[in-house]
Amino acid sequence: MQGFAMFSAVFLLCCQLCVSWSNARPSARNLGPMNNRPIIGILTQDVVDDEMKPFGKTYIPSSYVKYLESAGSRVMPIRLTHTPEEYEDIFKRINGLLLIGGASALETSDFSRVAQIFYRLALTANDAGDVFPIWGTCLGLQLLTYLVTGENLLTKTPAENMALPLNLTAEAHSSQMFRSFPREVMTALTHEPLTGNFHNYGVTEKTFMDNKELQSFFSILSTNVASNGAVFVSTMEGKKYPFYGVQWHPEVNRFMWNTKMSFPHSPNAVRVSSLLAEFFVNEGRRSWHSFSSPEEEAASLIYNYTPTYSANFTSYQQIYFF
Repeated sequence: MQGFAMFSAVFLLCCQLCVSWSNARPSARNLGPMNNRPIIGILTQDVVDDEMKPFGKTYIPSSYVKYLESAGSRVMPIRLTHTPEEYEDIFKRINGLLLIGGASALETSDFSRVAQIFYRLALTANDAGDVFPIWGTCLGLQLLTYLVTGENLLTKTPAENMALPLNLTAEAHSSQMFRSFPREVMTALTHEPLTGNFHNYGVTEKTFMDNKELQSFFSILSTNVASNGAVFVSTMEGKKYPFYGVQWHPEVNRFMWNTKMSFPHSPNAVRVSSLLAEFFVNEGRRSWHSFSSPEEEAASLIYNYTPTYSANFTSYQQIYFF
């Protein structure tokens, strides 16, 4: 009996260890040395709203800047007026690119034109082992699909001012984006309205699956249902390249507060935002691009600009105008 009791105790301990191991998720890639001073570029976007036009020609909402800074990155604003050669120089200095949401045209805007330059540079760099991640939020996700296919694949997928849970796919749990998420957060993502949606157009799941270029380039990590019943791609990531897209807005969960907008602010919503910001900044830490001098670096950062209070005429708390 004593031997049986000892066997039972050992067996129970092994079971507990197995549960612990099965619940564990890698917190990051096995990267080796990392760049702990990453700088992520944010591409400015054309001002289209009449209320914003008196302040500048292009802009970046401060929520995106704070989102990246909160995860340990600095930010370089990238204007739309440089030459291709100047963009190549910028590319060699920054450690990743964020394409923000907004209303620029996929096919004709300067936002799209400049994004295409960085996209091609990133493809070449990553193919050579020089890691350069790109993240697209809302319009940024839509732009990534255009850059990959050369086609505007958008259709009506209205989800305007809606907070939604995600319909995660099987690929989500093994994805780079979500693999470090604790199990309880993954569960919350599928049951709680943690993702803020503010769009009228998107890429439907059917359009994605019917397009061979998209299928071969990206994995769908989640879908959602629009108010018109259309099923749209809400989260995706590159199969080969460190390119990521969300149709929703993780930055609003912590940095936007307009009471008329469905900005998720629950503890789990804040946690999701934090985890995704840390994930993308950690992807940027894999890049060793750098400025030629501390002085050049300091002069390029967004600290040189002052945001404008904008909550009285937009849904943003603050905006950087250029």
